[in-house]
Amino acid sequence: QVQLVESGGGLVQAGGSLRLSCAASGSIFIINTMAWYRQAPGKQRGLVATINSSNSTNYADSVKGRFTISRDNAKNTVYLQMNSLKPEDTAVYYCNMNIRRGKSYIGYNSYWGQGTQVTVSS
Repeated sequence: QVQLVESGGGLVQAGGSLRLSCAASGSIFIINTMAWYRQAPGKQRGLVATINSSNSTNYADSVKGRFTISRDNAKNTVYLQMNSLKPEDTAVYYCNMNIRRGKSYIGYNSYWGQGTQVTVSS
């Protein structure tokens, strides 16, 4: 089994910062792409940022220059540093990882965290 546990969400004023963390545990051999998604009330879940095994990153246009994704492979953890937060960043944030569970496994499975609420007040 693999579990992803997120932390770091909360309530912050506009212009403030938060740092989200997501740690994977369980049967893990290799983690390929790590990512953050978010879902605001009444909207579909959308991609925020990704980071691959070569530390190449990609961001949604709405967060470029404000958010930074990073990873610590030794800890099987992905981070999202969020600066200059806006009320429109309010959402539930989910981490996602593509994980190969062992040498005998072929390919990668996609795993999700439980979500953490980020609320930005104006």
